[in-house]
Amino acid sequence: IGQEIMASSCAREAMCNQTYLLFFFSDEQESVQKRTFTKWINTHLAKRNPPMLVNDLFEDIKDGVMLIALLEVLSGQKLPCEQGRQLKRIHWVANIGTALKFLEGRRIKLVNINSTDIADGRPSIVLGLVWTIILYFQIEELTSNLPQLQSLSSSASSVESVVSSETASPPSKRKVVTKVQGSARKALLKWIQYTAAKQVGIEIKDFGQSWRSGVAFHSVIHAIRPDLVDMEKVKGRSHRENLEEAFTLAEAELGIPRLLDPEDVDVDKPDEKSVMTYVAQFLKHYPDPHHTVTDVQENEKEDRLMLRDLKVWAEQFERDLTRAQVAETSLQEKYQSFKHFRVQYEVKRKPIELVTQSLRKDGKLSLDQAIVKQAWDRVSSRLLDWHIHLDKSLPAPLGTIGAWLYRAEAALREEVTVHQAHEETANTIHRKLEQHKDLLKNIDGHKKAFHEIHGARSVNGVPVPPDQLEDMAERFNFVVSSSELHLLKMEFLELKYRLLSLLVLAESKLKSWIIKYGRRESVELLLQNYISVIENSKFFEQYEVTYQILKRAAEMYAKANGSVEEVENVMKFMNETTAQWRNLSVEVRSVRSMLEEVIANWDRYSSTVAGLQAWLEDAEKMLNEPEHSKKDFFRHLPHWIQQHTAMNDAGNFLIETCDETISRDLKQQLLLLNGRWRELFMQVKQYARADELDKMKKEYLDGVAHLTAFIDGSNRKLSVPVEVSFLDVKMFIQDLEVSVFLPFLSPS
Repeated sequence: IGQEIMASSCAREAMCNQTYLLFFFSDEQESVQKRTFTKWINTHLAKRNPPMLVNDLFEDIKDGVMLIALLEVLSGQKLPCEQGRQLKRIHWVANIGTALKFLEGRRIKLVNINSTDIADGRPSIVLGLVWTIILYFQIEELTSNLPQLQSLSSSASSVESVVSSETASPPSKRKVVTKVQGSARKALLKWIQYTAAKQVGIEIKDFGQSWRSGVAFHSVIHAIRPDLVDMEKVKGRSHRENLEEAFTLAEAELGIPRLLDPEDVDVDKPDEKSVMTYVAQFLKHYPDPHHTVTDVQENEKEDRLMLRDLKVWAEQFERDLTRAQVAETSLQEKYQSFKHFRVQYEVKRKPIELVTQSLRKDGKLSLDQAIVKQAWDRVSSRLLDWHIHLDKSLPAPLGTIGAWLYRAEAALREEVTVHQAHEETANTIHRKLEQHKDLLKNIDGHKKAFHEIHGARSVNGVPVPPDQLEDMAERFNFVVSSSELHLLKMEFLELKYRLLSLLVLAESKLKSWIIKYGRRESVELLLQNYISVIENSKFFEQYEVTYQILKRAAEMYAKANGSVEEVENVMKFMNETTAQWRNLSVEVRSVRSMLEEVIANWDRYSSTVAGLQAWLEDAEKMLNEPEHSKKDFFRHLPHWIQQHTAMNDAGNFLIETCDETISRDLKQQLLLLNGRWRELFMQVKQYARADELDKMKKEYLDGVAHLTAFIDGSNRKLSVPVEVSFLDVKMFIQDLEVSVFLPFLSPS
C-alpha cells in the first residue's frame, strides 16, 4: 500500500506538470480537421492587409510565411519573416522557427513539434500545431474570460504538445492527461450546458455525437437569439436539414464564419476538435450570462461541503489509525486492523484525489483543498509507516525480507521523473537503474528463504499471521514477475532520453546556425561552433551508436512487455524519431556548406569592394587625361567588369542572408558604388574592347603581309622560264608545291 500511495502521488505531480496532446487521425478525421482549420485560418488572414488565403494547409504552411502572418493577426505583434519567390528550405525552417519561438515566448510549450516537420508538411504535426494555436488564442482565451466559469478554466498558463508517452506506470493504468485542453473543453461544455441545452431541455454530453443531429447548434443560436429558432420544428427535421440551417443562420445573423459543413458532422464520430473550434466562436456573441452564476455558485457550495466532509473524515481516520497502532494486541490482530484501515483508505482515495486537483489559472489549491490534501498526506504517510513497521516486526529473517520487499516494490512502482533537460532525465534514470539492479540482485536468495518460511507457516517455530504471509507472497510474486521487465524498461527509457537529448541538441543548434547572419567574424565563430559540436565530437557517429543500442533495447522491452498498447507506443516513438532524424540530419549536414558559402561571399565581397573602390578613384581621375593615356589605362576594363559583377553577386547573396542592419548597410554601399560605376562606365565603355580590337588589327595586318609575300613569291616562281623536258617540269612542280603552295595551305 505504501508504494502505491507514493506512486500515486508521483503520478499526480507528473500529470500536473505536463500536458499531453496526442494526435491520432483516421483519414476522415484528418480531412475534416484540415478543412475546418483551413477555414478558421482564412477567417483571420482575411483581416490582414493585404489579405492572404490558404488553399492547401499542408503545403502552404511549409515556408512559414502564412504561419507568421496568422500569429501576427492573432497577437497584434509584428514578427520578422523571410519572404520572396526564391525562398530556400533554409529560409522556410528559419520562418517556422521564428513562429515556434514566438509561441514558446507566450509560454506555449511545444514538445516534438519542430521546424523541419512543419517544413515537410507532416499532416499530424501541422494539425497538432494549428490546434494548439486555436486552443490558446480562441478556446482557452474565450472560456477563461467567462467570469462564471473561472473555476473551470485552465490551471496551466501554457499549452504543452507532447507526441510521446513518458511515464513509467503500467500500460493498463496509464492515462493521457490533456490539462489545458481538458479544462478548456470542460469550461466550454459547461457553458453550453448552462446557457443552451438547459434552456431547451436537451442533453449535450460531448463535442461529438451530441452535435450530429444539429439540434445542439440550434440550441446555442436560440440562447443568443431566441427569435431565430423554433426548437419544436428543429426536433422534427433531418440531421442534414438542421445542420445546414444552423450554419447558415449563424453566418447570416450572427456573423459566425461557417467552418463546418453538414457532411462533416453527420457522421458516426464527428471530430471533436473541429466542433469545438466552431462552437467556441459563439462565446463572443452570448449577450449576458449572468443567470448562470447561480448554478456555478451552487456547484461551488457543494464542492465546499464535500471538502469539509472529507476533511472531517480524514482527521477522524487519522485519530482512529493512531489509536489502533498503539493498541496492545497480537501481531495477527494488528495486521487485521491494518487491513481494515487500508480498505477504508482505498475507498476514499479516488474522491479525495479528484477534489484536490487545482482548477485555478495559477495552479494553486483553494484553502479548503489544501487543508484536505494536507490531512490526506498525513494519513497516507501514517498508513505507509504502519505497514513497514508490521513487516519489520516479523521474526528474522522474515522481517529483513519484508524490509527488502518494501524497497523492491518502491523501485518497481517508482515513476520516472521527467526533467526539462532530457540528458538530466537520462542521468536520473541511469542512477535509478543501477540502484535497482543492485537491489534486485538479491532476489533469488530472498525468494528461496521466503518460500521455506511460507511452506512452514512459521519462522523457527514462531507462527506468522497467515493473512500477512499471504499478502507478502502476493507482493513477492509481483516483484519476481515484474523485475526483469522493469529493468528492460528502465534501460529503454534511459536510451530513449539519451537519444532525445541528442535530437534536442541538434535542433537547438540548428536554430542557432540557421539564422540571419552577421559580419564575417560572427559567421566564422558559428562555423567553429558547428565543427566543434558536430565534427570534432563525432555527433553523427554518436547518434547512430545510441540509436542502434536503443533499437535493440526497444525490441527486447516490447517483446518482454507483450502489451499491444505499449508495443505500439514504443514502435511509434521509434518510427517518429527515425523520421525526425532523417529530416533533421539533412538540415544539420547542410549547415557547414551554407556557412562556408556565406564566409566565401564575405571574402569575395570585401576583396572586390576594396579593389573596385581603389580603381574607381584612379579611373575617375583618368577621365581628364589625354586619349592615349585613357586608352592605355582602361585597357583592363574587362577585368573590372568581372570584378564589378562578382561584387554585386556576393553583395546580393549577403543581403539575402544577413540580418536587417547589415543588409541595409550593404544595400547602401552597393547603391553608392554602382552609381559611381554606372556614371564612369557610360564614359569609358568604348575602351572595354580596346585590347580585342588591337589584337584583331594585328591579326589582320599579319594576314595581309602573309598574303602579299605569298603573291610575290608565286609571281617570281611563275615568271621563271622552264626548259621543256619531263624531268625539268617535274622538278618545277615539286618546287612550287614546297616553296609556294604548301606554306599557303599550311594550318599556321
